[in-house]
Amino acid sequence: MYKNLLLDRLPQFTNNGLKIRTDFRESIKFELLMQDNTINEKDKVALAVKLYYYDILKIKDIKKAVDDILWFYRCGEELKEENSQGNNGEKVKQIYSYEFDDKYIYSAFLEQYNIDLNAIKYLHWWKFKALFNGLNEKTKIVEIMGYRAMNLSKIKDKEMKKHYKKMQQIYALPDMRSEEEKEADFANGLW
Repeated sequence: MYKNLLLDRLPQFTNNGLKIRTDFRESIKFELLMQDNTINEKDKVALAVKLYYYDILKIKDIKKAVDDILWFYRCGEELKEENSQGNNGEKVKQIYSYEFDDKYIYSAFLEQYNIDLNAIKYLHWWKFKALFNGLNEKTKIVEIMGYRAMNLSKIKDKEMKKHYKKMQQIYALPDMRSEEEKEADFANGLW
């Protein structure tokens, strides 16, 4: 069930009535946890539940608890099938990282909204995401995300293509895939 950011009170509880941590910092930690290839899936689930829920002893159905975490993390949006793949079947590029772009995100919020993300005591995740998505193109993080998202094969001008390729290299995120994932992607690229 989607909540309207303008009309509805933002959730503080799961659909099962369990109180959860809703500050933006918890969901950033969750995203970083999910991207950590050194932690196995079972441990990720346990850590995610501890991260979000105040009282894990009240959880009766762990699968439902995880589904509620994912619903909250997606800001009440339904899971879209094309999340991991774009419309043309290509893997969707990661264009930002809370870990590696922290300074750019921090400065963008300070510049555009006059919000000091380090000093603010509380900001609901859904509000944070709305503000993040609303950052304008004058902020450095939006400029960087534009470079990362750019499809160089669609640029015909050689000088422009060279410039944007250089920008993509300068602002490239580290390859966080495991060795197995890299090998699988390489093998899939051959066929």
